[in-house]
Amino acid sequence: MCSKFAAISVMIAAALAASSRSLEAMPVYGIEQAVALAQERNPEILIAHKKVIAARGGFIEARSGYLPSLSSSGLYDKRQTESQTNLRQEDYNAIVKLEQNLYTGGAVSSQVAIAQLNIAKANYDLQEMISRVTMDVRIAFNELLLNQAKLRVHEDSVRVFEQELKGEQENFNAGIVGKLNVQRAEVALANERPEFFNAQTDLKNSYLRLAELFGTDVPPGKQAPPFEISGQLQYRPNHPDLNDCLARADADRGIIKARAKDIEIEDRQYVLDRSATRPHVRAFSGYEVYSERDPDVGPEFNYGGVVGINATWNIFDGHATKGRMQATRARREAAVQALAAARRSVASEVRSAFFDLQQADRVLESETKNVQTADEALDMARGNFAAGLGTQLDVLQAATDVTRTRTTRLSAIYLHNVALARLGHACASSAEALNFVSDFKDVKNESPNAAHAADLAKPPQKMTQR
Repeated sequence: MCSKFAAISVMIAAALAASSRSLEAMPVYGIEQAVALAQERNPEILIAHKKVIAARGGFIEARSGYLPSLSSSGLYDKRQTESQTNLRQEDYNAIVKLEQNLYTGGAVSSQVAIAQLNIAKANYDLQEMISRVTMDVRIAFNELLLNQAKLRVHEDSVRVFEQELKGEQENFNAGIVGKLNVQRAEVALANERPEFFNAQTDLKNSYLRLAELFGTDVPPGKQAPPFEISGQLQYRPNHPDLNDCLARADADRGIIKARAKDIEIEDRQYVLDRSATRPHVRAFSGYEVYSERDPDVGPEFNYGGVVGINATWNIFDGHATKGRMQATRARREAAVQALAAARRSVASEVRSAFFDLQQADRVLESETKNVQTADEALDMARGNFAAGLGTQLDVLQAATDVTRTRTTRLSAIYLHNVALARLGHACASSAEALNFVSDFKDVKNESPNAAHAADLAKPPQKMTQR
C-alpha cells in the first residue's frame, strides 16, 4: 500500500513539475517587446529585407560594366569529305580574351545609378514596412488589452445580474416580490451573457491577430497562441502639433521618399534607353591558338597574342529605341503623379489620426465623469429600492448603464492609443520624437495626475458591490 502511494506521489510530482515547466516556457511580452519581436520575425518585414539584398545584388551586376571581363571560347570541327581541294579536313581555334568597355554612350553609368537608386528605394520601402508593422502591433496590442478589460467588465456585470436574480428568487420564495421581478432579472442576465461570450471571442481573435504579426504559428489543437502579454489599457494625455506632424510626415515618410526615387530612376532609365542610339566601343586583348587549313600558307598549329578594338553602332533599329524612350517618359510622368498622390494620402493620414486623437480625448473626458455619475445612480437606485421608494427596474437599468459607460470609456482609451500609433506611423517618427509618452509605464513612478489618468481604465469597485 505504501509503495502504491509513493508511486502515485511521484507521478503527481512529475506532472506538477511538467506543468510548471510549461508555464515557465510561456513567453510574456510587453508592448515594446512585442514591437521588437515583430520587427525581427514579421514575414512582410523579412520580405522587405530580402528585397534590399536583391537590390544590392543588382548594383554588383551593374557595376561590372566598369570592370574588365575575361572570357574564353573554342571551336573544333572535322569535315567528312572534301573534293578537289588541298585544305585540311580539321579546323580548330581557342582564345582567352580580356575585354574592357571604353565608351557605352552612358549605358553603364546609368545602370549603376539606377541600381543605387533601387537600393535607396528598397531601404525606404523597408522603413515604411517596419513603421506600418509597428503601428499594427501597437494597435493589436491595445485591442487585446481592450478586450481583456471588456471581458472583466462583462464578467463583473454577469456576476451582478446573477446576484440580483438570486436575491429576487429568494424574495419571491419568501413572498416579498412578485414573479415579474424574477423574470426581469432573468431577462437582464440573459441579455448580458451574449456580450460576455462576444468578449471572450474578441479576446481570442486579438491573440490570433498578434500572433500573425509576430509570424508565430498556432499549434494544431490549441485555441490560443503560445504567448501571453503584460500591461494594462492606460491613458496618457498627449497633444502634438498638427503642423509639426504634417511637416515631419512630408520630410520623413518612407513612401514619399520611395516615390521620389521612382522619378529619379525613370530619369536615369531615359539616359540608358538613349544610349542605344550611340556607338559602343570595347577594347580587347588575349591569346589565341588556331589551325591553318591551307598547307601552302604555313604549319597547321599556330598561336599568339591578339589585341584590338570592337565598335558597334545601331544606325537604324526600326524605332525600337524611340518606343522605349517614349514609354520611359510616360512612366516618369506617372511617377510624378504618384508622388503627388502619396503626399496627399500621407497628409490625409496625419489629419485623420490627429482628429481621431482629439475625438478620443473629448469622449474620454465626458465618459470619465459619466462613469462616476452612473456609479452614484446605481447606489441611489439600490438605496431607493431597499427603502421601498424605487423599483427593481430602476436597479437593473442603473446596472446596465454602469456597464455601458465603462465599456465606452475603455473604448475611448483604446481609440486614443490607436490614434497615437497611427499618428506615429503617419509622421514616420518615434514616440520620443513626437513627445509621445509610453502607454505602459508603471504609474508608481509617475506624477499624481499621471497616476489618476492611468486609473481611468480600472473597473469601478461599486459595480460588484451589493
